[in-house]
Amino acid sequence: MASERELALAAKAWPFEEARKLVERYKAKAPAKGFVLLETGYGPSGLPHIGTFGEVVRTTMVRRAFERMSDIPTKLYAFSDDMDGLRKVPDNVPNKEMLREHLGRPLTAIPDPFGKYESFGHHNNAMLRGFLDSFGFQYEFQSSTEWYKSGRFDKALLEVLAHYDAIMEVMLPSLREERAQSYSPFLPISPSSGRVLQVPILAHDAKAGTITFKDEDGQTIELPVTGGRCKLQWKPDWAMRWHAIPVDYEMSGKDLIPSVELAGKICRILGSPPPEGFNYELFLDEQGKKISKSKGNGLSVEEWLTYAPPESLALFMYQKPRAAKRLYFDVIPRAVDDYLAFLEKFPAESPAQQLENPVWHIHNGKPPAAVPGLSFNILLNLASVCHAEDKAVLWGFISRYAPGVTPAKAPFLDKLAGYAIAYYRDFVKPTKKYRLPDAMERQALAELLAELDKLPADADAETLQNVVYEVGKRHPFPELRAWFKCLYEVLLGQDQGPRMGSFIALYGLGETKSLLKRALAGENLAA
Repeated sequence: MASERELALAAKAWPFEEARKLVERYKAKAPAKGFVLLETGYGPSGLPHIGTFGEVVRTTMVRRAFERMSDIPTKLYAFSDDMDGLRKVPDNVPNKEMLREHLGRPLTAIPDPFGKYESFGHHNNAMLRGFLDSFGFQYEFQSSTEWYKSGRFDKALLEVLAHYDAIMEVMLPSLREERAQSYSPFLPISPSSGRVLQVPILAHDAKAGTITFKDEDGQTIELPVTGGRCKLQWKPDWAMRWHAIPVDYEMSGKDLIPSVELAGKICRILGSPPPEGFNYELFLDEQGKKISKSKGNGLSVEEWLTYAPPESLALFMYQKPRAAKRLYFDVIPRAVDDYLAFLEKFPAESPAQQLENPVWHIHNGKPPAAVPGLSFNILLNLASVCHAEDKAVLWGFISRYAPGVTPAKAPFLDKLAGYAIAYYRDFVKPTKKYRLPDAMERQALAELLAELDKLPADADAETLQNVVYEVGKRHPFPELRAWFKCLYEVLLGQDQGPRMGSFIALYGLGETKSLLKRALAGENLAA
């Protein structure tokens, strides 16, 4: 029987495919630093967002896959570019006038507008760490300011200076002509104003380790590139970081492919291979347009977690990372039910199949027990038909359907009930619209009521589903889908719904018959 390592080395799931790049990278010997380093980058001028979550969770999946293939230790750095100059005042912060006075200064040199931390950069770094910690990610936080000011980047910065002309040859063709006239890889920090300056470099001296430029006050200044007195433009900075740390794996969005290529060339000039990695696709909104943080047309992590568990968001990030996906509220129920379905399949799968199951990657090979026979869609429709505002209402039905199951014994199911009510309240209830059945549909519904009258009160979901199915086949619907659509629209007031057999078993046979009677009498229109 194959070992877990052998199975992992043969697995086709994309995190294993990515991890094999790292196995190949170090098949001859382990890295000199003693561990494989994976990195995610973060621009702390704003708060963490859903893209931050996606990048960290995907990188973590690659890390865990690699750990099944190799004995080389791993680390994950969450690297904050907190020495960047503040370019504009964010919309969602207090004390905007104060921040406006500090435009251009490094984020860690600007007072915290919230008044809680020693700087605006420290505030947003704390938000990042709290965000990552809330999901239980294992990482080491790294600050660009600390690396620059402590001298940990000094050697690499001097190497950038020594290869100044070669790096300029890489960068200049990528720039607009006007930008190219004043471009330099180095951004000096003004001794007079403290701002990160985008100014022409008048001279550079690799031997002395200095650059010369004209400061904001008009003085010509010669400044060492070391000790946090300068920083690099972001593409050379990215490359320098890859070289200095050095980084073995980093993924990024498809929109950064040209930047990855430029940074890779600079990294090689500095004498290091660029990290492994891949470019993931970007998210789209409901209309298929690219999501923009400034436009606010996306879905935030907080919004997703109002209506669904974090595991469902992790699954959404796992699935087809190289395909553009629409990220809006309608995808949430499907993501939850897909997660539950994968969870249910896992115990019966072979070890090789389990490595291909997304829940292996979401839970690092140890997923929890499945929720007993209830989908999020069914809970959502139960909330809808009951007009439930409190999950205790749902538990009245759940406890009858699954005797012995309680909120205390099934805490995840209890959370799902709460999520279902929240989603029903905000997205289903405002759009519910019942209709009357036509003559043919009325006959089918009356026949379904008669058939349900023949069944015992404890009829199981499969029996109930077969009855619904057979009644639909006996009537001239153009297709069975139209029969189920009729049930959803007439009984639930919506155009989509659950598997009816499972729904009836949960809602109750007597309650379903009452629902049918009210619909046939036209009483649902008043609901």
